Amino acid sequence: MLLETVSAMRDLPRLHEITTVMIRHGFGDVMQRLGVISLLERAGQMLHLAQAEEKHAALETPQRIRLAFEELGPTFVKLSQLLATRVDVFPPEWIAEFEKLQDSAPPVAFEKMLPTLETALGQSPFELFRDLQTEPCGSASIAQVHRAALFDGTQVVLKICRPGIRPKIEADLRILGYIAALIESEIPEARRYQPVQIVKEFGRSLLRELDLALEARTQERFRENFARDPGIVIPRIYWEWTRQQVNVQQYIAGIAGNDLSALDASGLDRKLLATRGADAVLKMILIDGHFHADPHPGNVFYLSGNRLALLDFGMVGRLSEQRRNQIVNLLIALAQHDEQGMLEVLLEWTEDSDVDEARLYRDVSELAADYEFRALKDIHLGELLGEVTAIMRAHSIILPSDLTLLFKALITLEGLGLKLDPDFHITDHIEPFLKRVVRQRYHPSTLLKRGRHGLHDILSLVSGLPRDAARLLKEARRGRLKIDLDIKRLDHFGHQIDHSTNRLTIGILTASLIIGSSIVMTVQGGPTLFGLPLFGLLGFMIAFFNSLWILLSIWRADKE
Repeated sequence: MLLETVSAMRDLPRLHEITTVMIRHGFGDVMQRLGVISLLERAGQMLHLAQAEEKHAALETPQRIRLAFEELGPTFVKLSQLLATRVDVFPPEWIAEFEKLQDSAPPVAFEKMLPTLETALGQSPFELFRDLQTEPCGSASIAQVHRAALFDGTQVVLKICRPGIRPKIEADLRILGYIAALIESEIPEARRYQPVQIVKEFGRSLLRELDLALEARTQERFRENFARDPGIVIPRIYWEWTRQQVNVQQYIAGIAGNDLSALDASGLDRKLLATRGADAVLKMILIDGHFHADPHPGNVFYLSGNRLALLDFGMVGRLSEQRRNQIVNLLIALAQHDEQGMLEVLLEWTEDSDVDEARLYRDVSELAADYEFRALKDIHLGELLGEVTAIMRAHSIILPSDLTLLFKALITLEGLGLKLDPDFHITDHIEPFLKRVVRQRYHPSTLLKRGRHGLHDILSLVSGLPRDAARLLKEARRGRLKIDLDIKRLDHFGHQIDHSTNRLTIGILTASLIIGSSIVMTVQGGPTLFGLPLFGLLGFMIAFFNSLWILLSIWRADKE
């Protein structure tokens, strides 16, 4: 408790800053409803609950929240990137606004970066690299990039963490966690969006990005997965100089993914580039189970020989074999217009959500009917995923975090492919991978492996039965065998009956006291108080306090 209090006091100035920005962008009523304003005022941080600035007053809510996040800095820009992946939670107009926030920041002077470098490397970087450029060639919220060369002439880049970035991010994460908990507590209509869970997921992702050595290991995994594909280039990591605070990797010279005029002037084949990019991402998703979660043009370079270079592996997704099978099953069910197959996959994704299956089945049937006469190659994946996520939003189904990244990656990939080739259809590339996965799923070696696992599980169960049965009988002989039934709704109903019975009993006793005291008041003789019969007066007083208790109990029950 003491540590939490100290942290809260330390974060008050930043909380004050966040609240002021939110008020200026027209969210003062939200901050007031959450109790943040009263908290700050009790701590001596005075605020003026002003209206939104005139230039913001006419803007839509998604635009105002985007401007507020932009003003609040790196952590909130990163948060917007995560929220842009939550197509299952936010409608398209919100996603479009979140996508506008680019992860860029003013560069830090190299003199301020130098102590971080020297501490990480153990000596001056000028002794380890030659032609080290003090002007960055790229600057983002967590790190900035400087070009250099090894002494053998190899061109490299140094990705360096900004100094003092971790304490700032940790403070923002604590405040976001506090605000998310308030939102779930005070705004019931926002609970379906699971703000606490989103902040936890965001915190894990952001803290991982602070470890540049971890990003380097991830990048090496992707490099190994594409070692036999000459069309995909992933920069090499130089481990002898890579640390948590600095990442040294191969410099890639090419055409930026958003520079289409330079691409046309180079004579590279747009269609072939789109094909190679789509095949690479689908291989990551359906075969490898690890995928680049942000394949936007800024993270792609076009190279000679119609090759693609993939950069920045700070945001990656991971898919278990079970999840990959679910995705394949959904795509196959869609291609075969199998409504029941689609429904089963969506129900697996609901996890613990309470879903009206009949209504969900009806909506899935309507979706399947819309695509009944379309060939797989004629389906726009972005449009399809948009309709699927609209159904999920309508049923308050929250996608698992790995699937939100996947959906976002596929939509981004399709957009990038369409920029390269107006006739690009990602579904043309999905079909061969589906056939490959299905063939692999029913290959004799795969079936044999699956059978071995199943047999091992059965043998383990059978071999453990005597031991488990003996333990069960021993507990029964000792009289310690217990069966616990956890029926939450029935338990809650029992508590309600118990409380109602107590109030009813007290109410009957109170009524009896009032009647009895009224009779006593008419009887002459006996002790008096203020000229009134004492026992009658005491009866009325007890009845009065009983009535107050009943009213208070009813009020508390209504509040709960």
